[in-house]
Amino acid sequence: MHQPWNGHDTQVLVVAAIGIAIVVLLIIWAKLHAFLALSIGALFVGIASGIALDKVTTSYENGVGGVLGYVGVLIALGAMLGKLLADSGGADKIVDTLLHGRPATLPWKMALIAGIIGIPMFFEIGLVLLIPVVMLAVHRSKGPAMRLGIPALAGLSVLHGFIPPHPGPLAAIGILHANVGVTLAFGLLIAIPTVILAGPLFGRLAARMVPIGAAGAGLAVTVGAGAVGAGTNAQPKRSQGPGAQAASPRHDAPSGKAQDPEATASPSFAWTLVTLLSPLVLMLIKAGADIWLDKSAAVRPLLDFIGDPVFALLVAVLLAMVTFGTRVGFSASTLTTKIGQSLLPIVGVMLIVGAGGGFKQVLVDGGTGTAIAKIAVAASLSALVLGWIIAVLIRLATGSATVATVTAAGIIAPLATGLAPAQLALVVLAIGAGSLFFSHVNDAGFWLVKEYFGLTVGETIKTWSVMETIISVVGFGFTLLLSLFV
Repeated sequence: MHQPWNGHDTQVLVVAAIGIAIVVLLIIWAKLHAFLALSIGALFVGIASGIALDKVTTSYENGVGGVLGYVGVLIALGAMLGKLLADSGGADKIVDTLLHGRPATLPWKMALIAGIIGIPMFFEIGLVLLIPVVMLAVHRSKGPAMRLGIPALAGLSVLHGFIPPHPGPLAAIGILHANVGVTLAFGLLIAIPTVILAGPLFGRLAARMVPIGAAGAGLAVTVGAGAVGAGTNAQPKRSQGPGAQAASPRHDAPSGKAQDPEATASPSFAWTLVTLLSPLVLMLIKAGADIWLDKSAAVRPLLDFIGDPVFALLVAVLLAMVTFGTRVGFSASTLTTKIGQSLLPIVGVMLIVGAGGGFKQVLVDGGTGTAIAKIAVAASLSALVLGWIIAVLIRLATGSATVATVTAAGIIAPLATGLAPAQLALVVLAIGAGSLFFSHVNDAGFWLVKEYFGLTVGETIKTWSVMETIISVVGFGFTLLLSLFV
C-alpha cells in the first residue's frame, strides 16, 4: 500500500464523516426511522464519494443482501427458537437455575455463559440465542437491563474479535501465516481479563448510566410487550420500535413467568440445555475440523455442512418443536402460530441491520478504507501497534469488524514477514482488538443491540459503543503486555 495520497482520499474521509452525521441527525432530531435514515445516509455517501450514479444503489443493495442473506436467516431462526424456549417454560428453567445463589453473581454467570456460547458462534447467533435468557432474567430480577446485558454482550464480542474459528481472526491468521493453536491459546489468555473488565465490571457503571429495565424486541419475543414489569422504563419514544408490534399483554405478567398458559408441562433443565447447545456442538465439530483436519479430507464437506450456522440453528428449531413444543402440550397448529408470531417483533430489526450493512458497503466501495490505510502506513510504527491503529480506523469508517481485520492484516502482511510464531499471533490479536473499537451507526451490530434492548441511539452509544471501546483498548493493552514476555 504505497500509493500516494490524493484529493479523492480527502474527499471520501470528509464524506464518510458527513454521512455518519446525517444518519445520527435524522434519527435523533428528525425522529426518522433508522432504516430510512441509514438508507438516505448510504445513498448520500455513495454519490458524494464518486461512485458512478448507476452503481450507488447496487452497492447499497449488495451490502443489504450480504448482511441479510446470512444474518437475516439467523435472526429469524433465533427468534423462533427464543419464542419456543420462552413459551414452553424452558427459559424459566434456565433463569430459575441462574437466579439460585447470590444475586451479585448473576452478571458473572451471564458473562461465563456468553463466553462458552461465543466460542464457536458468530456474534449475531450468540445474541439471538442469549437474548431470551437475558431478558427474562432482567424481567424477573427487576434489575437494570444493562447489568446483565453488558456481560453477555462482552462475552460474545471478545470471542468474536480474538478467537478462531471466528471469520475475522481466521482470515488474519491465513493472511499473516500465523499459527492457529498459538493464536487460540494467546487469545483465550487475553480474552478472560478483557471480558471481566468490559463485562461485569463495566456493566455496573452502564446500568447506572442507562437505568432501563427489560424492553425492546428481545422482550417482545420472550415475554410479550405487555409483560414489562416494574423497573422498566418504556418511554414513548421507544414505542415505534419492533417491540411495539408484539403480542397483546399477557395475563401472567405479574409473576414474571414467560411460560404460555397453554403448556401442560415444562421441559426438563437437561432437555432445555440439549436443545440450546445442539447448534453449539455442531459448530464446535466444524471448528475442530477447520483447525485439525486437512481440507482434502473426505469427511470435511459433511462436517462443514452440519456445522454451518444456518443448518445448526435449523436443527435446533426442529428439535425445539419437539422438546419445547409437542412434549409440553402444544398442538401442531399452536406451534405454527407461535413460529409466525416470533417473526413479527424482529421485522424492524432485520431491516435496520440490513440497512446498516448497505451503509457499510457504500463506505467500502467509495474508498474510505483505502484512504485510512494510507494514513496508517505513512505513520511507520511497529507491526503490532500499526495493526491495531489501522484496524481501529477502518472499523470507525466502515463499521465492519471483519472488513477491518482483513484489510489491516493485508496491509500489515509485508511488515510481519520474518516474525516469530508467537509475535505473529500477537499481531493477529492486536488487529482483532482494533477491529472492535467503538461500534456506531455504520455497524449492523449496533442496530441489533439497540433494537433488541429497546435503547435510544444515545443510550446504545453510552453502553454498547463504550463497552466495545473498552474491549479494544484493554485487549490491545494485554497484547502489548504479553509481547514483552514472548
